Amino acid sequence: MLAISCIKQVPDTTQVQIDPVTNTLVREGIPFIVNPYDTHALEEGLRIKDRYGFRAVALSMGPPNAEAALKKALAMGADEAILCSDRCFGGADTLSTSNVLAAAIKRIADEAGDEIGIVFCGKQTIDGDTAQVGPGIAVRLGFSQLTLVDRIEHLDAAARTIRVRRKLEGRYEVVEAPLPVMITVVRELNRPRYPTVPLRLASVDAAVKVWNNEVLRLDVNSVGLKGSPTWVSRIFSPERAKGEIIGDGMVDPVGTANLLINQLLAKDLLAV
Repeated sequence: MLAISCIKQVPDTTQVQIDPVTNTLVREGIPFIVNPYDTHALEEGLRIKDRYGFRAVALSMGPPNAEAALKKALAMGADEAILCSDRCFGGADTLSTSNVLAAAIKRIADEAGDEIGIVFCGKQTIDGDTAQVGPGIAVRLGFSQLTLVDRIEHLDAAARTIRVRRKLEGRYEVVEAPLPVMITVVRELNRPRYPTVPLRLASVDAAVKVWNNEVLRLDVNSVGLKGSPTWVSRIFSPERAKGEIIGDGMVDPVGTANLLINQLLAKDLLAV
């Protein structure tokens, strides 16, 4: 049975700048990293491999330099790494991205002659924050989907069921679903392992399969820019109002409280 982890190489958003003229990201000189949430998706796929004997596959869509992210996956212990890369895939939104990844997942199963057990994704990517690709893949494959998972409670491969805990606002939810299943994970799920020296050395010469659209044979109108009903019209940094220090609450807490009340009243932010 297969455990497929979808990962993405993203720009390090802590160093991203925005061109004030074009309102686009300045990518020159910005380092790329594996999306942090996806490292936990990969780790959980490897844990499923270790515990239950699944075959762990790392899958990504992106330009040729995304191969570096998949090399890291091989160094961590993935059995196979596949990159979907074609010029016609460029400029994809979440809809067309999920079209490509879903097609690749089907092909992985066909080539392996094996069943898909679990597809893992990070809950979202730090460059888009949409959290839509995982659910989009699930819909296209007809899989059960379990989002925001922070613990796998039980997996019964023979009975083809899995029970997980979902981290929601202010509470947890325990859900059981049939395999195959799509799981999106949060950081609390695990702590990603460090690559061992032998695996790191082996990954240098390991082959990453590259699938273009000649392999996947998708309608070019369903992928890339042509298959994207949404696009980014403008990117900008959020503008936050500057704070203000009022009085000295340590010396005169009553006076400071009165000053705050007067300020709020003056700005119609407090009802009397």
